[in-house]
Amino acid sequence: MTPQSSQEFVPIKEVRDGVIILKDGSMRSILMTSSLNFALKSGDEQQALIFQFQNFLNSLDFTVQICVQSRRLDIRPYVALLENRQKEQTNDLMKVQTKEYIQFIKTFTDNTNIMTKSFFIVIPYSPAKLNMGKNGIFSKKGKKTDKQAAAENFEENRTQLEQRISIVESGITRTGVRAVRLGTEEMIEIFYKLFNPGDVEKPIPLE
Repeated sequence: MTPQSSQEFVPIKEVRDGVIILKDGSMRSILMTSSLNFALKSGDEQQALIFQFQNFLNSLDFTVQICVQSRRLDIRPYVALLENRQKEQTNDLMKVQTKEYIQFIKTFTDNTNIMTKSFFIVIPYSPAKLNMGKNGIFSKKGKKTDKQAAAENFEENRTQLEQRISIVESGITRTGVRAVRLGTEEMIEIFYKLFNPGDVEKPIPLE
């Protein structure tokens, strides 16, 4: 039996122009959202938020996926910044205080499992299956080359996806949650960290 590479189990074909293209030709876009401390709201505010969120869900005529990603907070970039500031200090007292603060941060984070949460909304769009081109993107028959037809179909399908993104953005904003579209590089970074969780523990390369 021929062993299969891990890439064969990943449904993503490519990520370009802020759009995820799956191997079946369907498309995805991702919104990163802020969070609300629901417990600190008054009773009336909680009911208003629930009502707005209910209206948001009822306004959708397509499915969305809401994801929560929990990761241990990587404090190393912050510590590296403090260490650089310590080297730049000309006041001996400030150097000592910065060093003590760095040690406090390291000790605190080592003894406490501090988690950071990220919230995402995945928006799908599946184009109608007409004639599958060589590149896995739907193309049309005609005088145009497969590459030209594929490019046109991609733009048409992305327009449909953009309309769905706008609906989700406007709906979720009414609940008081901020939403930001992720670009190509940001999506690639998310998936890289998702499929390579061990890299988080690797040392930060020195500049």
